[in-house]
Amino acid sequence: MSICITSTGLYTPPYSISNEELVDSFNQYVDKYNKQHEAEINAGEREPLEHSSAEFIEKVSGIKSRYVMEKEGILNPDIMAPVIPYRQLGEEMSIMAEMGLAALQEALDAAGLTGKDLDGIIVACSNFQRTYPAIAIEIQHHIGMEGGFAFDMNVACSAATFGLAQVVGAIKGGLGKKIAMLNIEICTAHLNFRNRDSHFIFGDVATATIIEELDTPKGFEIINSKLYTQFSTNIKNEFGYLDRSEFLAAKTAMYPDINEPVTDKLFLQNGRKVFREVCPKVSEIISTHLAENNIDSSELKRMWLHQANLNMIDLILRTVVGKDADKSIAPTVIDEFANTSSASPVITFHRHNEGLNSGDLAIMCSFGAGYSIGSVLLRKV
Repeated sequence: MSICITSTGLYTPPYSISNEELVDSFNQYVDKYNKQHEAEINAGEREPLEHSSAEFIEKVSGIKSRYVMEKEGILNPDIMAPVIPYRQLGEEMSIMAEMGLAALQEALDAAGLTGKDLDGIIVACSNFQRTYPAIAIEIQHHIGMEGGFAFDMNVACSAATFGLAQVVGAIKGGLGKKIAMLNIEICTAHLNFRNRDSHFIFGDVATATIIEELDTPKGFEIINSKLYTQFSTNIKNEFGYLDRSEFLAAKTAMYPDINEPVTDKLFLQNGRKVFREVCPKVSEIISTHLAENNIDSSELKRMWLHQANLNMIDLILRTVVGKDADKSIAPTVIDEFANTSSASPVITFHRHNEGLNSGDLAIMCSFGAGYSIGSVLLRKV
């Protein structure tokens, strides 16, 4: 018996925002902010904000555009956030379930399955629109899955690889033979579009992966996984259900800085520290994983890496495979999709899994907040 990835599905949001559009909105906000705080800036009591540029964004990240679920609010310099209407739970399908359902249906169609064939659904991502009931259970209901289990899990940008490991464990534990793992991300809802260092990073998307236990393998066999976590506050979002209690204890209004360039209730990171600390550790985890399986890095034919930053992808590839490594080994989608958190390695796999021969070895690797790093070793059937 083998456990294999037999298909994937991709839901792409209806709108796209170019760097140029994003920068135009951001720079309008900067001019308004600096004018509003002119006296404090002139007195040296407040630092002025700097303009951004499309060239700067592409140079530091490799990003050229991103897909979003809502565009007008993001580009309005007086709003700078997606404006998404509330849907009555139980009467209307939630927006995350709708996105995930579309990706899952595509993956099921590709695998020749229906919702009734599934034994489980895991939704693994960075941010959830609610605490409960689980988005996974809502999708279970709408896809027509009968019985089985569904749950949500969060390991930030590493959720896909950690999710795959949970699926394999569930299958080996006898909980099912056909399980879907979904990564649904509305990253724009937790992104601070007023922060010059990170306003361009994220996009929205949904992916679905079908994993099956098979007598006759097909697709990509999952050999094993390696997971790693280490506590760090260099990437964080402290929004949470204790906020009300904490603001009551502090005797302040809730979220007084939510419209400022820096707030810990939206995405916040120390990008330079993340680059210096995460890249070497990701390379170490992948290399150790290969060594534990007696595989030389030269045997790797494909690396589907988390699309956090083009420079990070390039450094990890060269560190693991060698300084002269063929860049086609680690294909990218970051220029079109930006960073889509947990979904990004699955998008890369979905777009770039052709051209491999039976027996070829590959790695899917994700990394992000926590810190968290997941490496999944795959073999083309």
